[in-house]
Amino acid sequence: MPLFRLILSVAIIGVLSFKYAQADIYRFRDKNGVWHFTNVRSDTRYRLYIKTGGIKGRQYIKKYDAIIHKAAEQFGVEADLIKAIIKAESSFNPDAISESGAQGLMQLMPATAGDMRVDNPFDPEENISGGTRYLGLLLEKFKQDKRLAIAAYNAGAKIVAKHNSVPPVPKTRRFVEKVMKYYMEFRKREAEGFNYEQKSRPNN
Repeated sequence: MPLFRLILSVAIIGVLSFKYAQADIYRFRDKNGVWHFTNVRSDTRYRLYIKTGGIKGRQYIKKYDAIIHKAAEQFGVEADLIKAIIKAESSFNPDAISESGAQGLMQLMPATAGDMRVDNPFDPEENISGGTRYLGLLLEKFKQDKRLAIAAYNAGAKIVAKHNSVPPVPKTRRFVEKVMKYYMEFRKREAEGFNYEQKSRPNN
């Protein structure tokens, strides 16, 4: 078997047999002909390779709603913003692992997880608590500017502080737009749900 095929086969087996690979698998081939695989589509070059089963996004949102609201209240961060970050980062997959090593629902890097006192990044409650705490610190640092805090969540606080704006990094700019889009959608859904409940209540 040619060396390239052997490497590719080992990579595929590794992805499919990995303990936490319970989501769709994506891949792309770089300029050197090497295939890259991930279960978190963090780069637009990735294309769906294997479709897997699992709980859908709405079910995940319902499942983790209480944890999200608890963290939101504890760290002073809007629940809809937390949901938007989770949706953009892992699509509510608690076992997600990015190619760069970010883990869990809010895709915490090991160093960040350690700083936020997260022992098990694949535990939804620990991950959401740590990720929300970190997001809250970024919001505080950037004076509650959501776009800057989101950019810092993706690219790091130093580069955002250096530019004093969303840095000119295509990946980060796409991430900010994606999170803001989800944030507005979650806010709209919550408002519509609240209005529906209000209208459904009988008049006294």
